[in-house]
Amino acid sequence: MLYQIGPLSLDTKPFNAETFTRNTGADLAVKAIMGGRQAREFMGEADETISLSGQLLPTKLGGLTELELAQGLSTSGTKVPVMRGDGRMLGWFAIEKVSEQHSDLTRLGVGFVVRYTLDLVKVDTDGAVGGDQAGGLVGMLLNLFEVL
Repeated sequence: MLYQIGPLSLDTKPFNAETFTRNTGADLAVKAIMGGRQAREFMGEADETISLSGQLLPTKLGGLTELELAQGLSTSGTKVPVMRGDGRMLGWFAIEKVSEQHSDLTRLGVGFVVRYTLDLVKVDTDGAVGGDQAGGLVGMLLNLFEVL
């Protein structure tokens, strides 16, 4: 397993990931200072985002079912835990956007090659019992049944 995004597993096949990008930072409020450099006040953590991209070969290996699951999780706004392949929990995220590009279209209108990108943003689990675990997991499972 490369990454686990809630019920969606990214592995070497059929649904793989080739690139991973993570952005973190701080929100700083700018305060104008006469005759000097603008001061910045720390306001808290900035949005943490993750972007995963890959390539599918649906006619040979599959992967469209997993892509549809990612789209369902995105359109329902489901909050899911994200774990890296080495077992490190990255936190709770929502899939903000799913992009797909089909090339070398087959007779069925599906690309022989499908490039995709998943854009995720870190979210709170709305005061879940036990920190970021129990209540958020229950909500994720309930939303998953709606997606399916």
